[in-house]
Amino acid sequence: MSSKKLVLEFVQHSEIESLNTEERISKMLSLVKENKIVILEGRFRKQEEAELIQKTMESINSNFKGIEIAVINPTSENGTFFGRLRTALANLLLGDREGITLIGPATVIHEIKQDPTKLNQLSLDLQN
Repeated sequence: MSSKKLVLEFVQHSEIESLNTEERISKMLSLVKENKIVILEGRFRKQEEAELIQKTMESINSNFKGIEIAVINPTSENGTFFGRLRTALANLLLGDREGITLIGPATVIHEIKQDPTKLNQLSLDLQN
């Protein structure tokens, strides 16, 4: 079994906000195929997530096993009424910039979803 390097690529929301859905998906998929974990500022729309998953399924082969998406949102859904209202208003005006989205090889992101502290520690064991 050979080890692989873990490469993180941070993508600011401003880099993708002018792209259409197909361009956003293409950009993310090409980065993941380069064996990178994309740390995206904000979130995809639900429709974009679905299309990204569909394009991924069409691309799976012996060299590319697929992707996983994990949204990490530091805000609590159980906040005060005014806090939730403020968050909803900000999302309406600015788009889905709250939190971060991780997009990467399925096995790696699955491990991070199981234990998000692994991202802090970068203690992922990447074996082929």
